[in-house]
Amino acid sequence: MEHTSTDRLKRALLGIALAGLVAGLVLYTIGRADLAGIAWFVGVVPVLVALAVEILRSLARGEVGLDIVAALSMTAALVFGETLAAAVVAVMYSGGTFLESFAEGRARREMHDLLSRVPRTATRHRDGGLEDVHLDDIQPGDLLLIRQGDILPVDGLIVSDTAFLDTSPLTGESLPARSPRGAEAMSGSTNAGEAFDLRATRLARESTYAGIVRLVEEAQRSKAPMARLADRWSLGFLAVTVAIATAAWWATGDPIRAVAVLVVATPCPLILAVPVALVAGLSRAAHFGVLIKGAGPLEAMARVRTLILDKTGTLTDGRPQIVAIDSQGDLPEDDILRLAGALDQASKHPVAQAIVAAAKVRGLSLAVPSDVAEIPGEGVVGTVEGRKVIVGGDDFVTGRVGHSGAAHPAREAGSVLVAVAVDGQVAGHLVMADPLREGTGAMLAGLRQQGVERILLATGDRAEVANRVTEGLGFDGIHAGLTPDKKVDVVLAERKNGPVMMVGDGVNDAPALAAADVGVAMGARGAAASAEAADVVLLVDQLDRLGRGIEIARASRRIAVESVVAGIGLSVAGMIAAAYGYLTPVQGALLQEVIDVAVILNALRALRVAPDDPKTPQPAIDGVARIGA
Repeated sequence: MEHTSTDRLKRALLGIALAGLVAGLVLYTIGRADLAGIAWFVGVVPVLVALAVEILRSLARGEVGLDIVAALSMTAALVFGETLAAAVVAVMYSGGTFLESFAEGRARREMHDLLSRVPRTATRHRDGGLEDVHLDDIQPGDLLLIRQGDILPVDGLIVSDTAFLDTSPLTGESLPARSPRGAEAMSGSTNAGEAFDLRATRLARESTYAGIVRLVEEAQRSKAPMARLADRWSLGFLAVTVAIATAAWWATGDPIRAVAVLVVATPCPLILAVPVALVAGLSRAAHFGVLIKGAGPLEAMARVRTLILDKTGTLTDGRPQIVAIDSQGDLPEDDILRLAGALDQASKHPVAQAIVAAAKVRGLSLAVPSDVAEIPGEGVVGTVEGRKVIVGGDDFVTGRVGHSGAAHPAREAGSVLVAVAVDGQVAGHLVMADPLREGTGAMLAGLRQQGVERILLATGDRAEVANRVTEGLGFDGIHAGLTPDKKVDVVLAERKNGPVMMVGDGVNDAPALAAADVGVAMGARGAAASAEAADVVLLVDQLDRLGRGIEIARASRRIAVESVVAGIGLSVAGMIAAAYGYLTPVQGALLQEVIDVAVILNALRALRVAPDDPKTPQPAIDGVARIGA
């Protein structure tokens, strides 16, 4: 609501200033100069009052900005009767602030759909039936039904025989795992198996997910605000302006000389060029699927020196894929995959769906299974093409066929091992893992070329898995087994090396995203909490968009700085000319208009930034991208 009222005020001020300027020009043209002066005066006063209020607020925060120069020029012009010059300055100033507000407002609107996925209700057992209740109405001891695909609303204990939970948004464990009766289950996890019952042990506001949300809020409160690029030039420019205006008045005794200097000095190149270049950069980044929430994050993105990446769902794809097929009998690999895929058509388990997808990629024909029985979280038994097939965990399958299997090396590597038995004999194993995103190596190399000096991994997954994933990628540091608050500590510790960017997709990443100078969320499949806490959202699950976003941010900032330097140089030249009496206040305002147009046209070059598109392929195994467990 606060943002909306501020946006409306800025829009209204621009409308008033523009209406006053146009009305005054019309009146002046028809010979009513007296009424024209009044129209210009009326158009300036609201802008000047709002500007004075903003200056007082900034000074109370200990900030000095370029708004002071604009206020001085408008005030001096009104005091000495140069109302047309004041009206021009008012329009240009209010236009610049409106552009900044427009950029931030558009980013907020585009975030609405991303944040609409947060669960608000749960299904509770009550008097032999089921009822939907709001999360705040859930009490410890309530029995909840968690359907397949549901996100656990509160912490609790598993009451059913088993549950198959995807905890990757919370812990970074890349693959779902089975939890037995009586095991604790964390809110924010996803039910990846059959429906089960959960006994609530905490209120929603006291659960794991709520604790992470509180961490996000604390991190956002402690995050220093980003100063506008224009304001970082303010003190020097203000000093130069006041010095030239004072010297002109003192040397000539003519206050109009000082007014002309102040009008020419009105920092429209700074007020306009910066937001125009950054808004253009925001639009260009959105074209490539990179949603940046305002000009401040775009500026920060351009200065990043340290990159911290989450693993599951960020550095890796977050979905299991077959990386090897180990035949232990006479059946060829394709036959093992074909039979396993045919049987797994009857299961909705994520691993089963991955096996079916892999079989279809190879072009294998999958028969319709019969006599299928699925043991949730364990495996599937059935008949395919007249043969008895069992697919599931190694212990489950070997127990069904009556003998124990030898330890498989994939177990030590952190991969998921799926055993396949045919007609009472173990035919082989499907080794599954979470693959690196395609082009990761090329993307990281490109980021280093763009000035990112340190690249680190911060994951809740195990150290051996993290080391295997990052092998050969040249990370500067690997932090594994991290809880959400420890990820925040890593971000804060890295700030001594320069601005930090954190990239993640899970609920457990949200506090670190909020604490970083630039938080980047994987928006297509990531958690809503991470998208809300982040400054940047990648709207497609392609990590290469990160490099494009940084390149666009740096190009946009460079163009903004070029526009500022050129504009200030021309303004200083105009100020000197005004001090010597070569420019009247109105002429100075018109000159400033010409300078404004020049710097705006230059700033619009940000719309044409063309980021590189690296296409370096990664080594593949059986048509699957390079993997890590």
